[in-house]
Amino acid sequence: MATAGTPSRTRKSAEERRADVVAAAFGHFAGQGYNGTSTEAVARDAGISQPYLFRLFGTKRELFVACHEHMCSRLLEVFTTAAEGVPQEQRLEAMGKAYADRLLADRPMLLMQMQSYAACSDPEIQAHVRRRFAELVREVAALTGAGPGEVWSFFSHGMLLNVVASLDLQAVIAEEEWAEGWLHPGTMAACAEEERTARAG
Repeated sequence: MATAGTPSRTRKSAEERRADVVAAAFGHFAGQGYNGTSTEAVARDAGISQPYLFRLFGTKRELFVACHEHMCSRLLEVFTTAAEGVPQEQRLEAMGKAYADRLLADRPMLLMQMQSYAACSDPEIQAHVRRRFAELVREVAALTGAGPGEVWSFFSHGMLLNVVASLDLQAVIAEEEWAEGWLHPGTMAACAEEERTARAG
């Protein structure tokens, strides 16, 4: 019982507890993947019991999907913020720069994105990830006015950047000559075009 002068504890709501669990689980799923993550470890990091975790999230799959939702919301927020106040024809470039500057360096966010695709062997997770990917594609198209080919190129470039960042190619450029070029996809694309032209000639 609280006495005078002793602050009473404020109980967290279920939504606040859910947010705490997502924050704790995010790093686990990003680092160990869907199958490799222990809900017992997540509950311990969130400061709750495992049975209570499953009261908040009915299944491990539901928790993974919530973490994926968090990642998607963050990604969309970065794109939307980058597009604000920018002429429409310049938004695609601005969004790509924001992605490289703000998200590629966020390793848990990067790896969670990659783990989401890896978890698509689960049909329910696959359906969710596919739906959210489609929504993101449509949102990028709406924000930029870009055509299907430009949007495809934007996402394919981003996927390559994900791989380069996941592999941390920057760390091996002294030993791996090929790696340095892959850190600059735009330069490599121009080089590839020159090589195609030379072969055709």
